[in-house]
Amino acid sequence: MATTGILLCGVGGQGTVTFSNILTKGLMDLGYDVKMSEIHGMAQRGGAVTTQVRYGEKVYSPSLGFGQADIIISFEKCEAIRNIAYLREGGIVITDTCELNGLPILQGAAEYPHGILDELEKTVPNVMVVEANKVAAELGNVVVANIVLLGAMVKAMHLEAADWMGIIESSVPPKTIDLNKAAFNAGYAM
Repeated sequence: MATTGILLCGVGGQGTVTFSNILTKGLMDLGYDVKMSEIHGMAQRGGAVTTQVRYGEKVYSPSLGFGQADIIISFEKCEAIRNIAYLREGGIVITDTCELNGLPILQGAAEYPHGILDELEKTVPNVMVVEANKVAAELGNVVVANIVLLGAMVKAMHLEAADWMGIIESSVPPKTIDLNKAAFNAGYAM
């Protein structure tokens, strides 16, 4: 089996690292060799966060270069565009519709770019748009939008055989287990 590369991108506080930790455990549960790296930037101040995960029979490095990601999971649609150079030809983008305004926008020095989803769909033939934040809010807490995206990705990549419910149980705070399971199931149903 060839190595598969996944790039997760978002903004600090969106659960990018939690998603990648759960994903890594699930891929190991499926018997894959998995490597993961995290780049936090100014994550605590709402800056960009990316995580790279590679899995396959034998993986030597988690690092992905430009044109090497098979899939990009974007927690914020502007981050999908910012990281699109990592996607290989024929790759897949799964993105939330979420818009988070950075400091320049909040200060009035810039505007949030319009038409991002249209631009993605023109650039990438395989785009899956998931309203993860909306679904998470309907479940009671936008914090689980990352797990909605995880459920959608597991279904899209046919990774159902892992014990995702058990992995979620062992990876999130006990009081949030049911909410996270509901979020995963909602994303999977998309």
